[in-house]
Amino acid sequence: MPIKKSAKKALRQSKKRRTRNRAQKQKIRTLLKEVKGFISENKISEAKKALPKVYKALDKAAKVGLMKENTASRIKSRLTKALAKSR
Repeated sequence: MPIKKSAKKALRQSKKRRTRNRAQKQKIRTLLKEVKGFISENKISEAKKALPKVYKALDKAAKVGLMKENTASRIKSRLTKALAKSR
């Protein structure tokens, strides 16, 4: 356990950030699963409606440094490609 005051504060900050990051990553994972499920079930209209939510979550994650911008772009590209292919 940290002894110095600054180390204690750093620990508190890192715990807060960890919970926030994990929640955001989990949200992205569930949204991706949802869209992929719609695509696999050929529910194209539902997938199209859910796609902007995924885009927003990925862009926000890339903006705050949760993931790299290229990673977010790659995921978005693959989702869009899969959606176009399933039509």
